[in-house]
Amino acid sequence: QVQLVESGGGLVQAGGSLRLSCAASGRTFSSYTMGWFRQAPGKEREFVAAIIWSSANIYYADSVKGRFTISRDNAKNTVYLQMNSLNPEDTAIYYCAAARSPMSTVAANYAYWGQGTQVTVSS
Repeated sequence: QVQLVESGGGLVQAGGSLRLSCAASGRTFSSYTMGWFRQAPGKEREFVAAIIWSSANIYYADSVKGRFTISRDNAKNTVYLQMNSLNPEDTAIYYCAAARSPMSTVAANYAYWGQGTQVTVSS
């Protein structure tokens, strides 16, 4: 069982940056693939980024590639999402998720989810 708590969301102007954090409980955090997803109003939840347990394999959605960076600190049971050059299209609730499976961009493969943190980018 893994419990996830996101933090770091907020209101930022276009072009600005935010860093999201996701703190995980449980001694097996280091064995999970961790992912970030987001859901904008009226839209389906979409994949943002994922990182495997060793950080050796990282994958980004095309919409955030070059602007967002996912990282993890297994000693701190925490995964991060550094978001730069934000634009209004990035406005959404951002969710952290954990999967037992190898790298995946599919939400259904993630068994554990946080409650989400709101990111709002003003133009």
